[in-house]
Amino acid sequence: MRVRRRWVTATGIGACVAVAALGFIASYAAGQGTEEADPELIEKGRQLYQVGCSTCHGENAEGTGEGDDAVPSLVGVGAAAADFQLRTGRMPLAVIGKQAVRKPPAYGNDEIEALVAYVASLGPGPAIPVVEVASADAVNGGDLFRANCAACHNAAGVGGALSYGHHAPPLLQATPTEVVEAMRTGPGQMPVFGPDTFTDDEATDIAAYVTGNLQHPDNRGGLALGSTGPVPEGFVAWTVGFVVIGAAVFWVVRGRRRAAT
Repeated sequence: MRVRRRWVTATGIGACVAVAALGFIASYAAGQGTEEADPELIEKGRQLYQVGCSTCHGENAEGTGEGDDAVPSLVGVGAAAADFQLRTGRMPLAVIGKQAVRKPPAYGNDEIEALVAYVASLGPGPAIPVVEVASADAVNGGDLFRANCAACHNAAGVGGALSYGHHAPPLLQATPTEVVEAMRTGPGQMPVFGPDTFTDDEATDIAAYVTGNLQHPDNRGGLALGSTGPVPEGFVAWTVGFVVIGAAVFWVVRGRRRAAT
């Protein structure tokens, strides 16, 4: 009887551990954007993918090419990456090997949702974040942005040059969701800023600062001139100065000539 009780106890403990493990795996998958989606929506996305994306990314999204012409696999990139690339018009890419730039999206909203659902079904990855900036701390977001983002994107969010001919894009058209999606997925040369680097609240604070203070600045000092620093400001000042001085000289010389005649 004692042996049987030990066996029953061990079996019960094992079952509990298995259930807990399955629960953890399920919750992890849900948090990574692999929750069950509408099969019809996924199938619609697959059909759109085969027509517009498979030439570059492969029939099964496994990626194609090598070296500078390599196209990455989409397995496991998650819904957030697909949503960011499609809604900002970076994908489909016009020329393989060139840096993707923001342009009008090639797909409508329903088509984007279908493509995102299909990509998300390929493997676990970051889900589309829920970003509510109304109650966010933009002051904290500004501190975090200047410490971690301004070196590439410029303190005014107008973008800047990177190595090997790449550039950090301007942020003046980004939505709050796009800002956090980029942080979580690291498009292009951008590193991935996961929850271990910025919590969801901190990421939301940064999005609030970008879409509020940077996109709608309060320029109390006058004309912003693109907020790109003293060089363009000095150039404008010298240009205006030369024009004013030249006009003054022309007016004086013309007046003297008239007086002489």
